[in-house]
Amino acid sequence: MDDTAVQGPILENADIAARLQEYAALLEHQGDDAFRVRAFQEAADHVGALPVALRDIFAREGVAGLIAQPKIGRGIAAAIAEMLTLGRWSQLDRLRGDAAPAQLFMTLPGIGTILARRLADDEDIETLEELEIALQPGGRPIPGIGRRRRQLILSQVNERLGRIRTARRGLGPVTPPPVSLLLDADRIYRAKAAAGQLRLIAPKRFNPEVKAWLPVMHARRDDWHLTLMWSNTACAHELGKTQDWLVVYFRKDGQPEGSCTIVTETRGPLAGQRVVRGREAECEALLVSPTGRAQG
Repeated sequence: MDDTAVQGPILENADIAARLQEYAALLEHQGDDAFRVRAFQEAADHVGALPVALRDIFAREGVAGLIAQPKIGRGIAAAIAEMLTLGRWSQLDRLRGDAAPAQLFMTLPGIGTILARRLADDEDIETLEELEIALQPGGRPIPGIGRRRRQLILSQVNERLGRIRTARRGLGPVTPPPVSLLLDADRIYRAKAAAGQLRLIAPKRFNPEVKAWLPVMHARRDDWHLTLMWSNTACAHELGKTQDWLVVYFRKDGQPEGSCTIVTETRGPLAGQRVVRGREAECEALLVSPTGRAQG
């Protein structure tokens, strides 16, 4: 193995409160609505003053115990559960520009720096869920991972995801927004990004000059909170799609966060149209007229 795994820290209430405060500050700076900013600020204040360790509440009562706390709704409870489970918070990393799959993978025993970077950059694996699929028996071969090492890492991924899925069980399933809502948000994002009207993030990944180039937009549509930004994956850079593939992170009150990717279709009746990847049939029903011609 190339080196040892990086273990996540044990977070105290003060650490969690500081992350919630930082997240609120980033939301405010990036133009999110004042109500959402205030919700994270008030949650941070409560957590910072709480005499009992949140990790103990979570260990005894799970996510339900977090939700029972004042100022901590389901969405913030899910964020705290992720921090306590992984030692990281993907939403905060994203807005910081720190989202780096390699750092997440390095928290798993059996994965060191070299392999973590290979998984993220060469294999284009972004999440623990994608890593779980890639490591399944019969999956594609990955250089540097033999059968025994694959089994070891897969068992660690399953254990980690099991804790996350257990924590999210009290939050209900993730149901995505209608494609019409997503495509409308995509249209607004692309127009504002082109006009230079959005705040820019300086992602650390694939950005050696640390240039602020990644536009971010927060929006509320009906009951949905949306965060939109261009894809910053290895594949997007390799194929020149960093200003075409748009990642939308969505959350409805009472549900965990989900995500989807919107792209420009290259073939079929939707060629040239923006579509939600994996939901092409719904997009076709929305965008293609009964005569078979694309609308708009």
